[in-house]
Amino acid sequence: MAREPAQRELKQERAARTRMDILEAAIHLFARRGFLATTMADLSRAIRMTPGALYWHFPTKEDLLLAAIEELHQRCVREFQLLGGYRELPAQAQFQAISERAHLLLREHREYGIFFAMLAAEAADSNDQVAEAIRDKLAIYATTLEDIIRHGQKTGEFRQDVDARHTAHSLIGGFLGVLVHQNLFRASMDFDLPAAMFGRLVTTGVMNLRTSLI
Repeated sequence: MAREPAQRELKQERAARTRMDILEAAIHLFARRGFLATTMADLSRAIRMTPGALYWHFPTKEDLLLAAIEELHQRCVREFQLLGGYRELPAQAQFQAISERAHLLLREHREYGIFFAMLAAEAADSNDQVAEAIRDKLAIYATTLEDIIRHGQKTGEFRQDVDARHTAHSLIGGFLGVLVHQNLFRASMDFDLPAAMFGRLVTTGVMNLRTSLI
């Protein structure tokens, strides 16, 4: 009798590993080719799995894409949790910590940012459910930045004439745009410099220069 639960647990572990392998392949393939151009046949070949087996895990390409979005979001959440007590820092230091963590994450996993950028561009006019899923995740990141900016405005670290919400969304969109642009020029342009320059421009744009000079 004890063998049946053990076998069931082993099957569940294998299924979980297979599912993760599928999601990993999907993130890379969707980032490289986009949602519209990628087929389930492409994905099954990428993970060396029969289409039938792939459909058993994810009945539709949309189901797979939504699961990949959620998986990638959870990875990003875990990454930024490594910052620990950064919320106790001054607003400018919080802003810098978030920027540096995003820079490191996208340097190591450029496909994460390109994945979100590609899907945001495609889904906005082609798939409402996917577009909504992308909006929900990016809005979470933007809200975090918005809160930091508003905090900085209260403490006098950041300019009062800056719209916190639109600045936060511009920062998210701009960072993704820098990543996509650098990817196009990757043969002649390293990621670190344009990403650092963009972060510097944004930080300078929101800082209260009078306070920072004191």
